[in-house]
Amino acid sequence: MTVLPARVTYTRLRATDPARWSAAALAWRRWAALLGVLAGEFGPLAAKVRAAWSGAAAEAAAARLGTVRRRLVLVRLLCWRADQILSEFAAALTRARALLDRARATARATGLTIDDAGRVAPGPAAAELATALHVAGTADQGAAARLAELAVTPAAPDGPDRPDCTATPARVRQWWAGLSPAQRMWLLATEPGAVAGLDGVPVADRDLANRLLLADRRDRLRHAAAAPDAGTLRGLDRLADRLADERGPRAYLIGLDVSGDGRAVVALGDPDRAANVLTHVPGMTADLAGLGGELTRAERVAARAGELGPEAATSSVLWLDYDAPDFLHEAWSARQAEAGASGLRRFQEGLRATHEGPAARQTVLGHSYGSLVVGKAATGALDADRVVFVGSPGVGVDSVRQLGVPADRVFASTSLSDPIQHLAVNPVRVPRPPLMPTEKLWFGHDPSDPAFGARVFGSQWDGGHLGYWEPGRPALDALARITLGGTP
Repeated sequence: MTVLPARVTYTRLRATDPARWSAAALAWRRWAALLGVLAGEFGPLAAKVRAAWSGAAAEAAAARLGTVRRRLVLVRLLCWRADQILSEFAAALTRARALLDRARATARATGLTIDDAGRVAPGPAAAELATALHVAGTADQGAAARLAELAVTPAAPDGPDRPDCTATPARVRQWWAGLSPAQRMWLLATEPGAVAGLDGVPVADRDLANRLLLADRRDRLRHAAAAPDAGTLRGLDRLADRLADERGPRAYLIGLDVSGDGRAVVALGDPDRAANVLTHVPGMTADLAGLGGELTRAERVAARAGELGPEAATSSVLWLDYDAPDFLHEAWSARQAEAGASGLRRFQEGLRATHEGPAARQTVLGHSYGSLVVGKAATGALDADRVVFVGSPGVGVDSVRQLGVPADRVFASTSLSDPIQHLAVNPVRVPRPPLMPTEKLWFGHDPSDPAFGARVFGSQWDGGHLGYWEPGRPALDALARITLGGTP
């Protein structure tokens, strides 16, 4: 018999209910929401004091109100941090329990028994049990260490100068790591706008800053002199609802821009602590108002990857940080894809710089016009281990050899019923029979054609343009396996 040593014992893991840790995380998230309401009342209150009262006493009272508000903001950040830590811990325990159930099923299938001490004869069941205990033990140690860092008193940074706008994500990461936890918390509480958009600042920290900014942006739009953009405001409301949602993996708000149609970068699960990271780049008409559908598609890949490979965490990131075309006359041009490509490269570089532990497997997926963004980015130094094109109108090149990613790490698929394959360069508009695609698409050779050189994987014939993420269908399983580093 083999005894499997672990800080987290078999008996303890078997009795653990991850839902209780998720509930604890949600409680902290709700405290943060309540503190946000309270902190929001102090600004108007201070203005009323100054309007009705003058003199030294009035200034002292207003200053005191400002101090109380800053403290509320700090406590709010700490509540969100506790929420982050406990949410990730609950997710890790869920994966560990899945592995434990697999080990017990394997033992039963081979006529073995795992006793109450966690002993089982050497073999597949023992290996699976060891993995389950390792996942749970590592998560336990990490959560305990992160929770211990919460007892900090913010202090203004007195370290090296802040990096300028030309600094690389690696340089930003070096600067941030050189600050103490107290100094980082001071910056997050007092200058969230200076931190929220910096590639190279850890995702968990950017999430805190952007959550503060989200509340501010919503208030400004609601109270603007001009009528607010209904679509953008609706999108912000839906985004706020997803950030507060108790269902699914915890969401991290990495980027936010309310200008134009609005932009956002949202991760489902912390990519800095995940072994597999998928960046999902959406296509035409993607904006804040329609963020929910894109988030659902990104989440489905991460969820399926978690089912197929619970040994390691998978995070899925929706990267909507470019101006996606709104109309067909815009989508005929590669201009917006070219403009977005540099931002995507920098974002991927930032994910690499902020990752904790061994390097993650980074996969970048482009859908529809988003595949052109990814293709343009991949002609340069795109920090991606794998690239995936689905429902593509062409990726800006005619061969996988023109991309900076090895051919065996480029994947593509287009459903037979996806109308995107009929957008060929056809100046004389010669009609083609239905379901007769052409290899030459609007932005180059079809990446799903074997002659392009990518690894083509199958998708359901009736999936249309959005069916690649339908649960229980072959395309979703293929995307999950690619994200895990396997074959479709």
